[in-house]
Amino acid sequence: MDIRETTAVGEVAALRVRDLSVTFTGGGREVRAVRGIDLDVAKGEFVALLGESGSGKSVTARAIMGLTDEFTRVDAAELRVSGVDIQALGENERRMMRGERMSLVLQDALSALNPVMTIGNQIGELFRVHRGSTRKQARASAVELLGLVGIPAPSKRVDDYPHQFSGGMRQRILIAMAIALEPEMLIADEPTTALDVTVQAQILDLLGSLRDQLGMGILLITHDLGVVMEVADRLAVMYAGRIVERGDADTVLDRPAHPYTEALLRSVPEAGIRGRDLMTIPGSPPSPAQTPPGCSFNPRCHMAIDICRAVRPPLVDVAEGRASACHRSEELLHALVS
Repeated sequence: MDIRETTAVGEVAALRVRDLSVTFTGGGREVRAVRGIDLDVAKGEFVALLGESGSGKSVTARAIMGLTDEFTRVDAAELRVSGVDIQALGENERRMMRGERMSLVLQDALSALNPVMTIGNQIGELFRVHRGSTRKQARASAVELLGLVGIPAPSKRVDDYPHQFSGGMRQRILIAMAIALEPEMLIADEPTTALDVTVQAQILDLLGSLRDQLGMGILLITHDLGVVMEVADRLAVMYAGRIVERGDADTVLDRPAHPYTEALLRSVPEAGIRGRDLMTIPGSPPSPAQTPPGCSFNPRCHMAIDICRAVRPPLVDVAEGRASACHRSEELLHALVS
């Protein structure tokens, strides 16, 4: 089944999501973890989904990939990967889509890799299942991929097991598996977590070069503003299961239109400011089961007024290519300019 939709200029988006909601139904009650998400990723584009832990970023990624359990309900007005309507596919067709058209890089490489299979067999399995390759052909493809992602002596390391690699190397192996079949859409869920700064930079450079070589769209899920500043073309900021701001990454980071984005930026250490306490965001993100009325950020927001506590602000355009879900976006933007 191949249900495609092109843009006005004939280009098929790598990812198009409209009104995505995810509800947990276990435990005798329904909890909405993700609410009305819209996302677009063009081919060859690097989009960052930014937010604190618990904001719904990883839940969003798994919903797009179809990696949810029987106690999770996913609803969407539109969910397309490389023009294919995911919701119109059967389970087997959707399973075949994973790897071929869309892939997911998880943050915990040691848990994601099979400890009793060699790296060559794990990568080669993709080619045997999806391409009908022989074991010899699959092994040769695995060696080529390991070389592509910067594993030294790939023809020798292909027969090693996951525990024989460092954390950074295991992350590269996950990326190799994700790009093996050259998907149009890659979702990277915290791919640099728990890696040292040097290895983080190497992984980000690798993702950037692969994006350029393969022309795939990348959705990078992260809570690290430094990572976003390094690679993102566009940025979506997520809080309490909703997108609260989105736009061009440089513009959003230079002039945030939502107090949450501004607070995240203020909490980043600056080398030029020494001897002062770091700015922090008071309180904690709300539980999905107990989001406050009005704007979900209002209990932690220094700009909150009565309307913020009573009326949930919609995500609306505040400038060309910019959107924010805040009753006081214009004031915030004006204050930054002045």
